[in-house]
Amino acid sequence: MFSRIATHLSARRGWRAPVTAAALGALAAAALPPLHLVPVLWLAFPGLLLLAGSRPTPRGALLVGWAWGFGHFVAGLYWISNALLTEADRFAWLVPLAVPGIAAVLALFVAAPVVLALRWPAGWPRVLAFAGLWTLAEVARGYVLTGFPWNLLGTVWAFGALPVQGAAWIGTHGLSALTVVLACLPLVWGRTAWVVGGVVLAGGVLFGLVRLALEEPPPGPVELRIVQGNVAQQHKWREELRIAHFRRYLGLTANAPPAEGEGPVVVVWPETASPYMLDNDATARALAAGALPEEALLIAGSVRIERRAEGAEPPVRVWNSLLAIDRNAEVVAIYDKHHLVPFGEYVPLRSVLPIETVVPGNLDFSAGPGPRTLALPDRRVPPFSPLICYEVIFPGNVVAAGERPAWLLNLTNDAWFGVSSGPYQHLASARMRAVEEGLPLVRAANTGVSSVFDARGRVVASLGLNLTGVIAAPLPAARAPTPYARAGVWLPVGISILLLGVATALGRRTHVVS
Repeated sequence: MFSRIATHLSARRGWRAPVTAAALGALAAAALPPLHLVPVLWLAFPGLLLLAGSRPTPRGALLVGWAWGFGHFVAGLYWISNALLTEADRFAWLVPLAVPGIAAVLALFVAAPVVLALRWPAGWPRVLAFAGLWTLAEVARGYVLTGFPWNLLGTVWAFGALPVQGAAWIGTHGLSALTVVLACLPLVWGRTAWVVGGVVLAGGVLFGLVRLALEEPPPGPVELRIVQGNVAQQHKWREELRIAHFRRYLGLTANAPPAEGEGPVVVVWPETASPYMLDNDATARALAAGALPEEALLIAGSVRIERRAEGAEPPVRVWNSLLAIDRNAEVVAIYDKHHLVPFGEYVPLRSVLPIETVVPGNLDFSAGPGPRTLALPDRRVPPFSPLICYEVIFPGNVVAAGERPAWLLNLTNDAWFGVSSGPYQHLASARMRAVEEGLPLVRAANTGVSSVFDARGRVVASLGLNLTGVIAAPLPAARAPTPYARAGVWLPVGISILLLGVATALGRRTHVVS
């Protein structure tokens, strides 16, 4: 059957080749969260290499690779249009431009590996080279133009803790490399391919089972109360609704399940949960502190503002921040988001691009200094690494160098994404960071999905999309640093170089034999 499909794909000519490639790329997006239809990759990836390899010129192969990537990213990132339509009067004009424009740029990270892989002979050399090049391109995607490593291929396995345990050693990028090899097996179909595929899958399952069977240390004394207010984005900043939204969070906090032990309680509100600026609004801060249980601490997302001296540019600075507030309404710790969303929280090339930000007054958010480990006055609460919104999607960049925390805390507002694949893709990235770092991850999302993952990526507690409520859960214990936590992206980079080396050796052997 596959031989007939291969013959059909190789015979595509003219405009039919890139159109078919775009359709295959869109099909591959079905393997991503929340569908996780991984078997579609056994058609999408071989089809990509077959179509590209049958082009008579490198330019034709480049177009096929770009078209595949374009279809893949349009299908995977369609939910960005939902974000634009939450304030349709300001941003609706961007809907026909935003997703295609982003996909057009990201597709270059597919086109380049495809064209370069064709330098190797068909068969194992090309498959291994393509896997290595794809992975290097994914790593680069996390850094070029501030980076956007959303929907890394390795997240197709994030439907459970078992299949992603390998990320503790090789990271999500390393899982991407193995996934490409597995997906391209139909191109080298035969006994060897069956053996390789079986060994990789069986090895991944066995490794996962062993890691998950290891004894888990008991959770610490900290009790978490994660508040999911479920405020729709189109209502979030309406002046006449601010008091109601704030009261919703206050009420949920005051009525949260009581502490079960004698340890400290940490109440967590999501990104920008407070409609008032808690750092300089003493009244709002006092009300929030008054809703806390005794001896509790509030960690809340809030906009932070600084009015500068007359004549300074800009006259006002704004941060997307996390504040820790004690029972006495004192701010005891602050973290400012450092990895801002381009065209959302700030506009690159603002002087020439007529695009507004989400900040009232069309201001740019200011960036914080970078990853931090926050230690709180109550030493019973272990130090943590704060991650606001999409800061959690960056592998190897969620912990400050030399300051390993005991847990990761991700505050986010996925209400922008609506009911779409966006919240689930974001959630999958959070799970991957827990496994990679060997640290529990606590996630507070305005409309969901709020979750607590242990250090191996298992769900301890969760509250689904568009639900209102409070998660009560203990803070899971941290594990020893994983190999990936020690080496970071250098591990998958090393795997990619190894794959390219093996591909080159096999290619030379094939050339000599022929």
